[in-house]
Amino acid sequence: MSDLTVTSLTDLNSNPVIHQMSLMGHEQILFCNDHATGLKAIIAVHNTVLGPALGGTRMWMYDNEMEALNDVLRLSRGMTYKNAISGLKLGGGKAVIIGDSKTQKSEALFRRFGQFVNGLAGKYITAEDVGISPSDMQWVSEETNYVVGLPGKSGDPSPVTAFGVYMGMKAAAKMQYGSDDLSGKTIAVQGVGHVGEYLVSHLASENAKVFVTDINQEALKRVSEKYGATIVSPDEIYDVKMDIYAPCALGATVNDETLARLSCSVIAGAANNQLKDEKIHGLEVMKRGIIYAPDFAINAGGVINCFSEVEGLTLEWAHQKAEEIYGTIYNIVKRSQDEGVPTYQIANKMAEERVQSKGSLNL
Repeated sequence: MSDLTVTSLTDLNSNPVIHQMSLMGHEQILFCNDHATGLKAIIAVHNTVLGPALGGTRMWMYDNEMEALNDVLRLSRGMTYKNAISGLKLGGGKAVIIGDSKTQKSEALFRRFGQFVNGLAGKYITAEDVGISPSDMQWVSEETNYVVGLPGKSGDPSPVTAFGVYMGMKAAAKMQYGSDDLSGKTIAVQGVGHVGEYLVSHLASENAKVFVTDINQEALKRVSEKYGATIVSPDEIYDVKMDIYAPCALGATVNDETLARLSCSVIAGAANNQLKDEKIHGLEVMKRGIIYAPDFAINAGGVINCFSEVEGLTLEWAHQKAEEIYGTIYNIVKRSQDEGVPTYQIANKMAEERVQSKGSLNL
């Protein structure tokens, strides 16, 4: 393992990794490698001005290590914004484990990862993310106390995440349609994993017309049968005649190609980094009259759930806090319309203002 530090201006200019850290304002990156368990992971601590960096661990089979690094850098910065805009006393961090979550998990791998987390001495607190379950986190907790989302405690953050997305979606609908009633609205949910399925349940209970897609055919069939949702293929989801597009899988699905196909007037989902390029596509969605609920603001329910565990608060508190996402999204969209700038810029500004009120932040 190695902990990256800048030793000179020459290093900064010649090392693309450290240069990228500097550009994005990261405090620290820890590369983790263990031959015996097959662990290959990266932990990125973006900012700890407001408190310890909290963010989940994702397990994914990246095409290469640079792709993994880019992902963890973007995700960790997003956690700083997410925690700040949610009013939590937490900084932003994230971890990725490079590997196949279906075939390469083991107790030894997660315990070794826990040792790396523990080596940061509380600067980073981890939790589950894509490809990780509460039981995986239980193995991590055998080696460190800096882990949340454990069985028997706050547990799976997905229900609170989905509830927050649902509330944020209703707020965006209120701004776009004059009412937050989703009954009769056509909503395309891309990804029916933990969060996506809980979101579909909320939408079905409100009698929305729901279309779903996922690469996991088993989960797709179960969700469709349980909630009466219509299945479409992963590529067809962009062509559904919809009111609301809810990306709940991986990021960058709002891009040049998909915007040419999407017929929605609201984008509100659980995925991180939904805009492929926020400067380009954040402006483009506004130009097209689409209300975009910034991802790190609308999907903050999960980190709220984790924070409740850190502070020893109740699940009821977490749900009440997640309900406030309605007001957060409403205010972001209103300010965006009043000031004539994209919603992502308003959300970024709101998060930065809170961090900057506590200390300096390079963003």
